[in-house]
Amino acid sequence: MRTSQSFGVHFTIKKDKVKDGIACIYAVITINKDKVIFALKKRVNVDHWDKGHGGLKVKVPEAKETNGYLEQVRFTITSYYQQLQLDGKEINPQLLKACFLGEDTEETYNLSTLMDYHNETASAALTWSTLKHYAVTRRYLEKFLAVKYHTTDIRVKDIDYKFIVDFETYLRNHKPADHHQPINNNGVMKHLIRLRKMTTLAFKLQWINKDPFKNYKFRYKKVETAFLSNAELKAIEKHEFASESLITIRDYFLFACYTGLSFVDLMNLQERNVTNGEDGEKWLKLFRQKSNEPTNIPLLPPAMAILNKYKDNPRSVTLGTIFPAITNQKVNMHLKEVAKILGIKKTLTFGVARHTFATTITLANNVPIETVSKMMGHTKIVTTQIYARVLLKKISDDMSVLKEKLKPEPKRPAARKSNVKPVMKRVS
Repeated sequence: MRTSQSFGVHFTIKKDKVKDGIACIYAVITINKDKVIFALKKRVNVDHWDKGHGGLKVKVPEAKETNGYLEQVRFTITSYYQQLQLDGKEINPQLLKACFLGEDTEETYNLSTLMDYHNETASAALTWSTLKHYAVTRRYLEKFLAVKYHTTDIRVKDIDYKFIVDFETYLRNHKPADHHQPINNNGVMKHLIRLRKMTTLAFKLQWINKDPFKNYKFRYKKVETAFLSNAELKAIEKHEFASESLITIRDYFLFACYTGLSFVDLMNLQERNVTNGEDGEKWLKLFRQKSNEPTNIPLLPPAMAILNKYKDNPRSVTLGTIFPAITNQKVNMHLKEVAKILGIKKTLTFGVARHTFATTITLANNVPIETVSKMMGHTKIVTTQIYARVLLKKISDDMSVLKEKLKPEPKRPAARKSNVKPVMKRVS
């Protein structure tokens, strides 16, 4: 704290605020070149005001009372200034004004300030796509605040349990004006999780003194993970698509089916990621962009064939990647067309390819779940176990076949006895 601050308190009137010759007295607090002016609950006759001394002229009858009041104001403000100095606080005129008027002197932070701070500090650790999700949540919060509170910002300390429940209700009832689908239950929960990360950050920064999510319960609905059966996978592999763009999208999708790569990891794939393993075979070695977890995947023959097909593609060579760039949105749009052509009823997205690798390609072929978890770059094996639960249907189907084999053979019916008595020949 600087000890050479210039501090002063003086009083004035504003002649442009005069009414019927009466004016309000204003206090002026100055620290260095910073100052604040605010009205006091005292009015005087402008003709009785002594501008040079900042008070009433001494010969005016009410001068003693008024000037004594002003000295008391000066003394009170000066006392606050001296106490704040002793406390080692950073002092400004606004703070002294708040102290004198009995306002909340604690520094307050708005939600927008908190989210800006989060983006600044998390940009190095989070991917652009993840930060984009936070931006979407922020837009929903601003829309909610506009509808509910007629503003676009709120103090972090004002976010409480009711705010959270009201925001949840808003998200569930929100009807997008564009082509987007309404937010489902799990989508609502994701927005609330991002808000909770904001309030947790505020709590750690001591911007708030309690967790507004303490009594809130997140409610997720279990969603069946979609993946392709072996027959559906082979149908996509064998079909001759007329469009070159559909052939490219099919190749990307199949490569993910046989490697388990996410779309962003596939797009970032470079020649240096293809290495020779200790077994002499080709492997993919990379760090997943989402979790930064190391991923080592042996390249299966179908994946290797696709890799060789795009190895010298001019578009990818220019970018330094293995595959030519395309947006995930465009890929998913074309995959819907692929599903329609082949009569596949499932909603095809790039995520289905990754799930197919975990189920149809690996777990269904008795690859240990620990191995699958490592190849998919999961930080917890619990995540991989979701796919194992999906395969319970396969276990049921396999056991049904076994049951048929183990069924006892039906007993043959016993020969029916004849009621006709045998004819005895007479011996002559």
